[in-house]
Amino acid sequence: MWGSRGRMGPGGAFETSAAPANPSNADELPSAMLLASYFACTLLLAACLVLELAACRSRPSAAPHHANPAFRRFQRGYYCVYLLALAADWLQGPYLYKLYQHYRFLEGQIAILYVCGFASSVLFGLVSSSLVDRLGRKKSCVLFSFTYSICCLTKLSRDYLVLVAGRVLGGLSTALLFSAFEAWYVHEHVERYDFPTEWIAVTFSRAAFWNNIIAVGAGGAADFFAEWLGLGPVAPFMVSIPLLVLSGVFAVKNWDENYGKKRAFSKTCGDGLKCLLSDRRILLLGTIQALFESVIYIFIFLWTPVLDPHGAPLGIVFSGFMAASMLGSSLYHLAVSKRYHLQPVHLLSLAVLLVFFSLFMLTFSTNPGQESPAESFLAFLLIELSCGLYFPAMGFLRRKVVPEKDRLGVMNWFRLPLNLLACLGLLILHDSDRQTGTRSMFGICAAVALLALLAVGRLFALSRHDAELRLPVPPGQADGDATPEL
Repeated sequence: MWGSRGRMGPGGAFETSAAPANPSNADELPSAMLLASYFACTLLLAACLVLELAACRSRPSAAPHHANPAFRRFQRGYYCVYLLALAADWLQGPYLYKLYQHYRFLEGQIAILYVCGFASSVLFGLVSSSLVDRLGRKKSCVLFSFTYSICCLTKLSRDYLVLVAGRVLGGLSTALLFSAFEAWYVHEHVERYDFPTEWIAVTFSRAAFWNNIIAVGAGGAADFFAEWLGLGPVAPFMVSIPLLVLSGVFAVKNWDENYGKKRAFSKTCGDGLKCLLSDRRILLLGTIQALFESVIYIFIFLWTPVLDPHGAPLGIVFSGFMAASMLGSSLYHLAVSKRYHLQPVHLLSLAVLLVFFSLFMLTFSTNPGQESPAESFLAFLLIELSCGLYFPAMGFLRRKVVPEKDRLGVMNWFRLPLNLLACLGLLILHDSDRQTGTRSMFGICAAVALLALLAVGRLFALSRHDAELRLPVPPGQADGDATPEL
């Protein structure tokens, strides 16, 4: 990929090293990373399967929605469109960085491309809900399929400005993916079909489960097309296009259009800011989200240049990450069940602590000249496992303390510092020395995670005397029912 005389260094410049420092291990290390990746992915999936089977046994065998054929048909119509869109999105995860590297861009240039994507995501994320409500939810889902397909096609170009345009389109598409599909479903569920509102959580919980399965499979599929078939890192993006087209076609054919209420963007953000500043619990949650998720965004950028030079199969590594995240989610559901009755704030604290510990590990395992890819891989898996704990815990706490009418505005304010911190981190990495940049960035991220841990500690103290931050367990509730639906 880099030619015979050099490879891309951690800081973005070329290193001139024709062979590893220890020739006797030159052939052993890639095979060791290959085996470690497959072994970790298999072990994590087996653990997820065991926990899922245990959870299935504890759930009620029959529920009203299972016996309603109209609801099940409606669900299938939604999944047919939404899961195809998710599959197309996940396929692009493993090889994005490597594609840019394959086109001979330096790490600093790649960092700018990622910054463009993050900036686009926050910009369009602020207005996506209003855009979707005005344009129509069905049209917005079809627009997502179109813009994301164009985004994938731009990956065929080696022109930097075309790739920047592709990242901007990717930001728009991501904003539509996380707003239009859910909004369409909720409106149809409540307004057109008049199904019970508690069944909404059933659909989204099942969609989250299949999303995890698809994410794991997408890593293997991307590896198959890029490496096994030898089609290169652009192949997963091309495979995504038919899935996006099918998603759009099924939406046009099977969905009805619906619209939302027109809301003034300035009033939404103004009310959200007032709500944010009036409740210190919300302010703490926003602080934790901005600090924690900005670190995760930087991790998304850094994992490929850390592991790829050591022969790691990127698609399988990505599947391992997704399996670790799925395991974390399963552990969350088990921990908050009636059997163990841990509180979401406990698990949020654990998630942030795990990330801090993992980043601390990475400051040593990425030391220039003394790299330890196995330790880095383990640290990355722990970060993904912590994400599986973090997102359902954060989702529960947000629903408890942020009023529904102000949730959109509050979330807009939450995203702003999050993306600014992520972009700032990547820009610092862009200007850093190639030998120490990656390690220094992990050190900075560890400091950010420590700040998040201090904020979580304050929230933990508040939760002791605040029933809203705690998960109630009704008497006689079955183990599996104590889990809040996502």
